[in-house]
Amino acid sequence: MTDVREPATGDPYAALSTGELVKLMSEDVSRLVRDEIRLAGLELTRKGKRAGMGAGLFGGAGVVALYGGGALVAAVILLIAQALAPWISALIVGVALLILAAVLGLVGKGQVAKATPPIPEEAIRGLKTDVDVVKESAHR
Repeated sequence: MTDVREPATGDPYAALSTGELVKLMSEDVSRLVRDEIRLAGLELTRKGKRAGMGAGLFGGAGVVALYGGGALVAAVILLIAQALAPWISALIVGVALLILAAVLGLVGKGQVAKATPPIPEEAIRGLKTDVDVVKESAHR
């Protein structure tokens, strides 16, 4: 930072010219923006790691559920096969599963459409606060 001479008034900026004050403000704003961008990057990295871990765990749960569901489907087919021909029982269960898949797909599509994009909310809030402070200081 520039050598700031403090006059008797206690205000370290009182003795500086307007050009020097503008230069200091420009340097401070530039540093502030760089810091906020760096913080936004760190925030997105942190959120990305969490999202990756969650997606991996969710995928693992899906695989285990798929095997469990397959076992249950086989049990239902065998149960229905007691009363009807085996191919008819498999057809009934297959159609029911396709209907369930369609419903789940539509609900999932709706949820994805409602999801907000991953943005660095904390950094944006901080940057807006910083801009407000700079604007307020400029009006003084």
